[in-house]
Amino acid sequence: MKTQLEQTEKELEYLSLLHEQIRMASAKDLDEIKEELAEQGYLKEKPGRREKSGKQAAPAPEQFLASDGTPILVGKNNKQNEYLTMRLARKEEVWLHAKNVPGSHVVIRSSEPSEETLLEAAHLAAYYSKARNSGNVDVDYTKVKYVRKPNGAKPGFVIYDHQKTVRVTPDTDLVAKMRKASRTQG
Repeated sequence: MKTQLEQTEKELEYLSLLHEQIRMASAKDLDEIKEELAEQGYLKEKPGRREKSGKQAAPAPEQFLASDGTPILVGKNNKQNEYLTMRLARKEEVWLHAKNVPGSHVVIRSSEPSEETLLEAAHLAAYYSKARNSGNVDVDYTKVKYVRKPNGAKPGFVIYDHQKTVRVTPDTDLVAKMRKASRTQG
């Protein structure tokens, strides 16, 4: 009975995360979420859909630029989160996530980011989380090498240690500024 309750709680946590991701998703993000739901058995795939598309493209986390020019990547759904954290990020880069709430994985493409870049990345983690509308959001950060996926865990679910925590208030204007900086550079 206890095991079944634990499984149900994990399932609810996973579905809550998906709900939040759908709420903030772009059209491209929704396609990846739909694929994930099919892979997890929540949706039936149309026959032949995978064969037609051939090899699936790698998920594409969104890129932002910190004020000092450091790239910051944000996974906006479970497929992007998992790809970003488990495959794309280097072990010494800095990983962030809003503490104890569903949200995006954020990676600073630096092993020693400035304090300002760290806080800007924390704003992204807070903004792309369920706590987006909160006044103060705790954001954990650690090196990517301390983030791991438990065996059998759902996509995007990780555990981590060696973390530190910063508190920020999500700032829509700062997020827009970092997004714009990334687009004007590219």
